[in-house]
Amino acid sequence: MEKLDVIVLGAGAAGLFCGIEAARRGRRVRVIDHARAAGEKIRISGGGRCNFTNLEIAPERFLSRNPRFALSALKRFTQWDFIARMDGWGISWHEKALGQLFCDGPATQVVEALTRDLARAGAELWLGCEVGAVAALPGGGFRLETARGVLHCAALVVATGGKSIPKMGASGFGYRVAEQFGLPLVETRPGLVPLTFAEQELVWMKPLSGLSVEGRVRHGRTEFAEGLLFTHRGLSGPAILQISSYWREGEAIAVDLGMGRDLAALLREARAQGPKLALRTALAGLVPERLARHLETVVAPAGPLGTLSNAALEQVAEVLRNWRLMPVGSEGYRTAEVTLGGVDTDALDARTMQAKAVPGMYFVGEVVDVTGWLGGYNFQWAWSSGWAAGQAV
Repeated sequence: MEKLDVIVLGAGAAGLFCGIEAARRGRRVRVIDHARAAGEKIRISGGGRCNFTNLEIAPERFLSRNPRFALSALKRFTQWDFIARMDGWGISWHEKALGQLFCDGPATQVVEALTRDLARAGAELWLGCEVGAVAALPGGGFRLETARGVLHCAALVVATGGKSIPKMGASGFGYRVAEQFGLPLVETRPGLVPLTFAEQELVWMKPLSGLSVEGRVRHGRTEFAEGLLFTHRGLSGPAILQISSYWREGEAIAVDLGMGRDLAALLREARAQGPKLALRTALAGLVPERLARHLETVVAPAGPLGTLSNAALEQVAEVLRNWRLMPVGSEGYRTAEVTLGGVDTDALDARTMQAKAVPGMYFVGEVVDVTGWLGGYNFQWAWSSGWAAGQAV
């Protein structure tokens, strides 16, 4: 029977970072994952460049039943702290739009740095190792059955992530552990995911499949102004992924492809300057030409601009600035970047990530009911929550 101070279940961002911090504090640590490679989500993130954090980290950019829960960890290990780690590793990076930070080189550099630090701190990494039954020991601590033998530990950190991208091994294991020990769960659902539509909407959208355009997407009081992508199943792109975390079935979203401009006034101006112009020509100055041509065929009355009334131009402008849509669903966990919901934060200590009712058991990263915006927020939550638990164990 092998006894350890800390076992971390999950070798993703939160698990690896927690293991490093715990081992640096002198604990005997083992990180275990059923996957054959560590940090797979890190590797594929940001188009292979790892959007590792964001300069604009703020608690209101995280979704949770208790949005302020994340504040303690985010304040104690900030984006600036992780940037310092990146600099210490010698990994160059750059800022893109909206405060998003990416590696200059491949994301594998981050995985390599994390696993290297884990080994240097004295922790072990078991990959390709399935974990079975987890039980509490009478005198404190936990017993784990694994494919490589039975283990005992004083502290158990669950960093197994959510259900998103199951082809990479994602599962609900962490939720089952939480339920086994009586911890409440917030209903889970896919987040940061493309939205799908009924056939009557797709008839309008399918001819535009593959087209990317800037737009504002609204759901209630929440709005994101970023790129949209038309797909054969509906809409994707950053603005749609962002709003998907707020959207629920049966609710509508609104899309403004004019980005706040007074499109009717611009069309009237174009009519005054060139009454013989085709509508698609005027629209091509406002939106991509492919969209302009498509709009002309599906919403506009026939004839050059000079023959169109103010009411007709207003109708065209309204389609562009207030395109109301009713998604029927999303592409699900298959393509979702994150899982919304998870272990209820009311059951956890915000400072240590320890389960209040189960001494020695900690939950970090995506398995917890904390989900960030697109753009490095979820990685920062992984670093911050993993760091907090790593100090505590």
